[in-house]
Amino acid sequence: MHYVHTLTAHVRTRRADRHLGLALAFVAGAINAGGFLAVHRYTSHMTGIVSGAADDLALGAAGLALDALGAMLSFLAGAACTALMVNHARRHALASLYALPLLLEALLLLVFGLLGARLAGVDGLFVPATVMLLCFMMGLQNALMTKLSHAEIRTTHMTGIVTDIGIELGKLLYWNADGERLPRVGANHARLALLCGLLGSFFAGGVVGALGFRQVGWMATVPLAVLLMVLALGPALEDVRALHKRLSRRWL
Repeated sequence: MHYVHTLTAHVRTRRADRHLGLALAFVAGAINAGGFLAVHRYTSHMTGIVSGAADDLALGAAGLALDALGAMLSFLAGAACTALMVNHARRHALASLYALPLLLEALLLLVFGLLGARLAGVDGLFVPATVMLLCFMMGLQNALMTKLSHAEIRTTHMTGIVTDIGIELGKLLYWNADGERLPRVGANHARLALLCGLLGSFFAGGVVGALGFRQVGWMATVPLAVLLMVLALGPALEDVRALHKRLSRRWL
């Protein structure tokens, strides 16, 4: 429990950032792949969504372009929500600085898992409510890891991860000629291992999420929600205990 608590504690270490990033990359992969089977679109890939909107506008499919706009705005709202929650918690010196967005994501995942079939028929902002919900969660999570790791770790889309792996591999394969006066080119092995781990976790989560949705449907997201709750529970309980102490002193 102490180890789990350190993953979302407000006092950060590089080890905690890496391990939390790997866990959230798995969750993101599961939501993205399982969500595709549920709503028939990927919800973390804003590059593809924005490009698709441009294509749809050029082809005269304004309705599809509005669908993409709804998905993008939902992702944007999720990222903004994380910034609001983190900054509010920081101003009030809360221990659950980084746990609150995960608790919200867990709650939304439970809603998606328990009510997904009903939400699929509810129209949201140009798109079904299920699509808005998934995009909002992906924006929420990606913004959290971006702020938490100072933009070093991303968990919801792999374009940047694969690009960085390629850069590190290029450094690794570069031949430094003997006698060169310029600084030697060398790969950051620790960073390369982290990037490969994030990619592998996302892929593994995608396989698990797709298989889970195929076997049990919407309820496949419930174990993911439980995992997020476990990750965020320690700092949240710390704040609850601190609030209880303050209230007790006030009443005494």
